[in-house]
Amino acid sequence: MILPAFNEAGTIAGTILETGRYFQTRGLRYEIIVAADGDDGTRELALETARQGEPVRVIGNRQRSGKGRGVREAVALAQGKIVGYADADNKVPIEEFDKMRPCLSQGYDVAIGSRAMRESQIERRQPLFRQIGGKGFGMFMHAVVGLQGITDTQCGFKFFTREAAREIFRRQRIDGYMFDVEILAIARRLGYRIQQIPIRWRDDGDSRLALLSGNARNVIDIFRIRLAQGRGSDKA
Repeated sequence: MILPAFNEAGTIAGTILETGRYFQTRGLRYEIIVAADGDDGTRELALETARQGEPVRVIGNRQRSGKGRGVREAVALAQGKIVGYADADNKVPIEEFDKMRPCLSQGYDVAIGSRAMRESQIERRQPLFRQIGGKGFGMFMHAVVGLQGITDTQCGFKFFTREAAREIFRRQRIDGYMFDVEILAIARRLGYRIQQIPIRWRDDGDSRLALLSGNARNVIDIFRIRLAQGRGSDKA
């Protein structure tokens, strides 16, 4: 399990311990890789859980290098037969992995959580302006990149077979939030089977996206993904 984080000192230890308890109750061997940028002590708190016995590795820098880069570097280190990532602030309860695991043992290569399916349970919604922005983003993204039929690219709860994760992420280049779109576009072009799973999700009201500069970067990255599709650069 990869936990990408940026200044999550208030939540990281609790998320690690909750994740560890979950895998232990399921009788699963596991490792947790915390990919943490920032300077608020998140990495140090994660390392403390390792000293307490949790199988935790920590990577990251004081400077913010991006969620996409953090997950990419963590995937390269991961050893499990299943590789996945979840938000460090626990927006999706770890118990939702119960829904993911059967898909990956039944022939699917990628299992992604979706907040947009009929069976999804949204326990605390985003503010209205972010809901409207999300719908607008979806229309724009589908028009530029494609990914028709995928209802929620941005939910931070995704799992892969080890082989699929390594093939996808060694081609992945986007460092920011749009890496979710990129990895799904790569997975589809490579012919991997993707299953969408309705999940429980709750907004924590703590978005790290700057509305102007962040969204401008996201638009640029969407077009970068589209250009990469045209060049076929993920075939290398």
